[in-house]
Amino acid sequence: MPDVILPALNEAEALPWVLTRMPEGFSAIVVDNGSTDGTASIARDLGATVIHEPTPGFGAACFAGLTAASDDLVCFMDCDASLDPRALPALVEPVRVDELDLMLGTRVSERGAWPLHARLGNRAIAWEVRRRTGLGLRDLGPMRVARRRPLLDLGLRDRRYGWPFEMVLRAHDAGWRIDEAPVPYLVRAGRSKVTGTAKGTARAFADMVRVMR
Repeated sequence: MPDVILPALNEAEALPWVLTRMPEGFSAIVVDNGSTDGTASIARDLGATVIHEPTPGFGAACFAGLTAASDDLVCFMDCDASLDPRALPALVEPVRVDELDLMLGTRVSERGAWPLHARLGNRAIAWEVRRRTGLGLRDLGPMRVARRRPLLDLGLRDRRYGWPFEMVLRAHDAGWRIDEAPVPYLVRAGRSKVTGTAKGTARAFADMVRVMR
C-alpha cells in the first residue's frame, strides 16, 4: 500500500476534497507543519495518519513524512487541491515494476492555476536541472514517487523549498532512472504559500539557488 505524504500548513479547506479522492490502496500521511485552522483534526477525522512537524519548512514536513512512512513506495503531493490524488496510480506503476526510480508529475495547468511569476520561476529551475543533468525534465514535479529506503539513503539536507530540486539532483548523481508524466494542475483551494504571491515564489527560488551552490 503506497504511502502518500501530504505536507500541510492551514489546508482545512482543501483536505476533504483531497482525502476523499485518495485511490484505493493508498495510505495518506498528513504532516501538519504548524497549522492553526484545524488541519490535523480534519485529516484525522477523514482517516489519514497525522504527524506533527514543528520545524517550519516544506522540506522539513516532507522529511518527517518520509521517516514516518512504512511502505516501500512513497508518494509526495501538495494537499491544497491543486493536484488530484487519482493521478497517483499511473505515476506509481513505473516505479513499482522497477522501470524507474523516480517519477515526477509534470503540471498541465488549467486556466488561472499557475500564476505567471510561478511559471517563470519553475521554468528557470527546470532549465538549470536540464543543464546540470541532461535530463529532459520540464517541471520539478510537486507530485512524485520513489522507493522509501533509497530516498532516505540520498541524504537530502534541505528542509525548505529546495527539497524537490535537491532530490532530483542527488537522484541523478546516484544514477537513478528519472522521468516525468503529465498530471492536471488545478486552481487550488485557498491562497498558496508559494505560488500565490511573487514574494513566496521568490523565497522558494532563493532556496533552490542555495541548493545549487
